[in-house]
Amino acid sequence: MTAESAAAGAPAHDQPDDDVATGLDMLLTDGALGPLRRMVPAASGLRLAASLATKPTSLLRRGVGFATELGKIGLGRSELAPDPEDRRFADPAWRDNGLLRRIVQTHIAATGTATDLVDDAELDRVDAERVRFAVSHVADALAPSNNPVLNPLAWRAAIDTRGRSAVEGLRRLVTDLSSPPRVPSMVEPDAFEVGEDLAATPGAVVLRTPVFELLQYLPQTREVRDVPLLMVPPTINKYYVADLAPGRSIVEHLVQGGQQVFLISWRNPDAEHADWDLDTYGQAVLDAMDACERITRVNRTALMGFCSGGMITAMLLAHLAAIGQQDRVAAVAFAATVLDQDKVDTTGALLDEATARAATEASAANGYLDGRTLAEVFAWLRPNDLIWNYWVNNYLQGKPPEPVDILYWNADTTRMTAGLHRDLIDIALTNALVTPGAANVLGTPVDLSKIDRDAYVIAGIADRQCTWQSCYRTTQLVGGKSRFVLSTSGHIASVVNPPGNPEAGFRVTAEPIAPGGPADAKTWLDAADTETGSWWPDLLDWLGERSGGLRDAPPELGGRGLHAVHPAPGEYVYAR
Repeated sequence: MTAESAAAGAPAHDQPDDDVATGLDMLLTDGALGPLRRMVPAASGLRLAASLATKPTSLLRRGVGFATELGKIGLGRSELAPDPEDRRFADPAWRDNGLLRRIVQTHIAATGTATDLVDDAELDRVDAERVRFAVSHVADALAPSNNPVLNPLAWRAAIDTRGRSAVEGLRRLVTDLSSPPRVPSMVEPDAFEVGEDLAATPGAVVLRTPVFELLQYLPQTREVRDVPLLMVPPTINKYYVADLAPGRSIVEHLVQGGQQVFLISWRNPDAEHADWDLDTYGQAVLDAMDACERITRVNRTALMGFCSGGMITAMLLAHLAAIGQQDRVAAVAFAATVLDQDKVDTTGALLDEATARAATEASAANGYLDGRTLAEVFAWLRPNDLIWNYWVNNYLQGKPPEPVDILYWNADTTRMTAGLHRDLIDIALTNALVTPGAANVLGTPVDLSKIDRDAYVIAGIADRQCTWQSCYRTTQLVGGKSRFVLSTSGHIASVVNPPGNPEAGFRVTAEPIAPGGPADAKTWLDAADTETGSWWPDLLDWLGERSGGLRDAPPELGGRGLHAVHPAPGEYVYAR
């Protein structure tokens, strides 16, 4: 999972974004090899040049058009202007100052010409997407708003602080470049405290293994539902995206609604754990289910997986189906999870077998994939929001970034073992989960169609990492009835979606999607109704219908030989 500045506090979106979408496979390859290599598409760039060399008419036409526009700009007659919603040029000086206005117009004209030349080259899809990706990032980097000599915000800050902003900005730049991830800080390191401001829902560790800690949360109602819910968080971030902050925690919301909740806190692995793979993490979920059933004295557990944790959950459920133990799962929910990784967008164009092999070799050499590099990858996927926005704020204005809980979580990185990295890349490269038997876990072939549990599938309409259409395809892979919920938000905001936001909403159909239901996501969208507010209460109701009757809340955490060994949020969450 990745944090987004829009997810942190911007209004919810009702339409999907047209920006570059990415996926877990691309994140994991760039996390091993570094994201900046995308800026120099060497072979594709050579093919672009070769193609344009055979199209002199196109070069002449674009050159004349650019020169003509430059003439209009010089005479003050150009009608080019930035998008009104482009925050980079929101300051009135970009519009009112003649020189700054002309500089912005020149940047827009040059970017448009470069993009048109890529179109004229008529490259194949892979080369075209790689070159467009590089062109867009270079254009963003060269935006006049990033120039300390031109940006009016930088000048105003320098005047107001008598130059102290420039000194502070330089200090922040040196600090950020001194250690990974070498990108502008999105949040101060002391902005929040885990266990106090974040991950604060009362509970305890009731099981600790070398791979994970199992947290059980203290009931907050007199009665609780019989069947517990086990949450399986991402394997590339700390677990507390599910228990972010009071009032913004889905764990807190479910516990306050009478749901018994357990949650896995993955250990932050090191080189000595390089061999931990999908089997290791699948077995860990099984061990956690055993503990949930033992403590609650039931023989069923509901599961909820997030992002890569959702992939592991789906594969484990297929394993249970294969060995005749699927009845142990009462229901399953997938949040921001992509199981069918077939792509027709930039991600598919940027990933190939050679790149994947180089990525897995790099993580194997270290024993792990460094989470700090993943944070850098996340940032460069949305450079205007997550790089250049903070460049202007932190360095040009010398200001500290705003304290945002989601961004603090995103900066609190973890490592991924080389074994798990290899397995996830292999699955993504061949899109193995869509073909029965193409992937294996715990010694059994994975066939998602054998899963007959009811599924609750959550996606965000503005999600760039797990596009909602890709998430929707989960309803076509599993064999049970699915309730697909489309949140009007992005990747993280589709998960951190508490009640109370007047602009929040989601789309859903009254009837569940049965096996063989509408395969086309657009068909589903046309039939879906729009509901206002958060989907969290909807999930609570859905779980309640599948979690048995009510019982008195247990007087203490743990039970049947499993005892509370440490207060929540546990010890593994603090490992850096």
